[in-house]
Amino acid sequence: MWQRLWIVAAIIVFDQLTKFAATNYLTQHGEIQLAPFLNLVLVHNTGAAFGFLSGAGGWQNVFFIIVALAASIFILWMYRRLSVSDKLLAIALMLVLGGALGNLIDRLIHGYVIDFIDVYYGTWHWPAFNVADSAITIGAVLLVIDALNPGSRHRN
Repeated sequence: MWQRLWIVAAIIVFDQLTKFAATNYLTQHGEIQLAPFLNLVLVHNTGAAFGFLSGAGGWQNVFFIIVALAASIFILWMYRRLSVSDKLLAIALMLVLGGALGNLIDRLIHGYVIDFIDVYYGTWHWPAFNVADSAITIGAVLLVIDALNPGSRHRN
């Protein structure tokens, strides 16, 4: 049952290492352009996705900590109920859990989430994100793929 928890651990470690490196490097050197569509920037996101509620005055950090803890418990409960044939769903859940816990660690330690990847086109910038956000996004896409392909696995 717990054989895929290494995915969660790998995401958390990689997420925290990249945030540590980005914070140390970008604090000293500022924004770095890697490609005509990609920068490294240092953003302290006190809100949720896309900076939602970032200017809410501080209460949102506690709210997002509670949401992340509740979501993590729910994901573990769902994961426990999966059958062996639910491979794609299991991987998707572990990606979302790893990302949620990676950002939860930031909120508990710093009071905000460290974002540093800036994708843009011309003057339009996607909101900055991090490895944890990427894992959540990939996991969510896999959840949709799994939901749209119900015949791919046995349902109890």
